[in-house]
Amino acid sequence: MASEFNLGACARPNILALRPYRCARDDYKDDGKNTLLDANENSYGPSLPSDTSDHELEQSFLAGLNRYPDPHQTELKQLLCSLRQNPSATNPLTPANLFVGVGSDEAIDGIIRCFCVPGVDKILICPPTYGMYAVAAQINDIDVVHVPLDVEGQCPSFEIQSSLIRETLQNDPRIKLAFICSPGNPSGKLVDSERLRRLLDLNWNGIIVLDEAYIDFASDNASLAHWVNEYPNLVVMQTLSKAFGMAGIRLGFAFAPAEIARLLNNLKAPYNVSSVTSALAKQAVSQSGLKVMKQHRNLILEQRNWLVDQLAQIKRIGRFMGGHDANFLLVEILDGSGVPDNLTAKKAYTRLAEIKGIIVRYRGDELGCQGCLRITIGTERENAKLLARLEEVFREI
Repeated sequence: MASEFNLGACARPNILALRPYRCARDDYKDDGKNTLLDANENSYGPSLPSDTSDHELEQSFLAGLNRYPDPHQTELKQLLCSLRQNPSATNPLTPANLFVGVGSDEAIDGIIRCFCVPGVDKILICPPTYGMYAVAAQINDIDVVHVPLDVEGQCPSFEIQSSLIRETLQNDPRIKLAFICSPGNPSGKLVDSERLRRLLDLNWNGIIVLDEAYIDFASDNASLAHWVNEYPNLVVMQTLSKAFGMAGIRLGFAFAPAEIARLLNNLKAPYNVSSVTSALAKQAVSQSGLKVMKQHRNLILEQRNWLVDQLAQIKRIGRFMGGHDANFLLVEILDGSGVPDNLTAKKAYTRLAEIKGIIVRYRGDELGCQGCLRITIGTERENAKLLARLEEVFREI
């Protein structure tokens, strides 16, 4: 008998129509030979103290794996609180302010599921920005409202447009969440804190979600995580994937007022953070781990400054767009007449990957990013290789 199952009628229409988040490695797989400068990973490796013995690591990984991991992760949360504690704050951060999960993406999905009714509510994003906000919204059948960063004029600031965001939020009660990326991706620009305060001071029954994935590459003490005990509707997301070089363990976390953190923890899977992930995360944010992270971060910042100087000397490189507050650069690629051009940028991107073995990220189709490539800061050797191959590509296209 023929089955009556019809996937098209069974699955949610928004899932069937979903355009999933894509990265450069969907097109160019890592075969161990490519120089990977596309995903903003930390090229210097994980922030694990070099004095940790193999025996200690083995014990932390293997001991107790027959047991489920700690569902509350209190020890890890306390270390994360210490990481972002502000000595002058009247209400210090505590583990009650934290949600930890599988990368920041679990926090994004959890926040949307927590506050947005499918098919009814909306979120607000500020393009160009991280693509997973819109993907998570579509998965949950939530509409997306766009209020672009300031990309107008000859010298776009890539700053959030606070007045326009306020107006949009006040005029549409169905918007429950506003996602703001700081430093921005792909803009690399830190959000002005006073502009953010103007949003938080708005009389609005919704949540401001501040994504600080790249915060450790900005100025010291740039994180606003401690604001969550000042504002009842602020959530600040962070990750160990970037400055800590721990992308492979998938550990993200969200600081929030205790009531919001409790809701997020209530809806998560009971054992969402593995014992191995937790053990590695605690090593990374320990005092010795922080020392390694800062050493690697300083190398990246030095290389970022050097790469800016070197790229500026290449004729077909245009302006550096956005800011220099992350571990990547957003750069214009110019055509033969000196104009930022998507076709030229795509050719450079493709040729770098397919012929030169260097993978960066094409961003020309993003708002305000005409002709742009996003280049992750690599090691000194990787950056020198990038420059040499770029020169070759520009002679060939």
